Amino acid sequence: MVRVLDLESALAALAAGRVIAVPTDTVYGVAASIESPSAVAALFELKHRPRSLALPVLVDSVDQIVALGVDWTPPAQRLSSNFWPGALTIVVRTPDELARRVRSDSSSVGFRIPDLALLRELIKLSGPLAVTSANRHAEPPCQSVADVLEVFGESIDLGGVLDGGECDGTVSTVVDLTTSEFRVLRSGAIGEDAIGGALH
Repeated sequence: MVRVLDLESALAALAAGRVIAVPTDTVYGVAASIESPSAVAALFELKHRPRSLALPVLVDSVDQIVALGVDWTPPAQRLSSNFWPGALTIVVRTPDELARRVRSDSSSVGFRIPDLALLRELIKLSGPLAVTSANRHAEPPCQSVADVLEVFGESIDLGGVLDGGECDGTVSTVVDLTTSEFRVLRSGAIGEDAIGGALH
């Protein structure tokens, strides 16, 4: 049976290369350290996620992104200053090695700082996490610990779930900044007009 974790045990599970479920400011997610290739692979298996779909990365600061060797461009800085922490995932060009860690084949990765203090504290201590919604691929995301346990409760691949109460936010908007013109790849909590206004 999947365990309910506190912050300390969640950190221990991540350090041991386990996948855990975490609350976010939108929905529950499943998370793995980007420093653990086996954990990232296990995350794909847990979700039945197609290997062609790269994983976004959650961080607690832009400094964590820059430390990964990413050039945080002025447009990215304008968006992060306006909308982070919050429900905006910003896709930027990254070193190939970093992109491969999260199964991206396009030398780009999506980053986000979540607007949830508990999760940011976890990431501050654990380092950047590859995180995607807690659900089987193409099924509705989990919004509570009870939902996670219903979907994954018997899975030996999940190292536990960090309890953050109910999560009922709108999914994040995903914006691509890898070309000269921004593109919204997924509509969500932040509208395209607001993004355009911040960039111009």
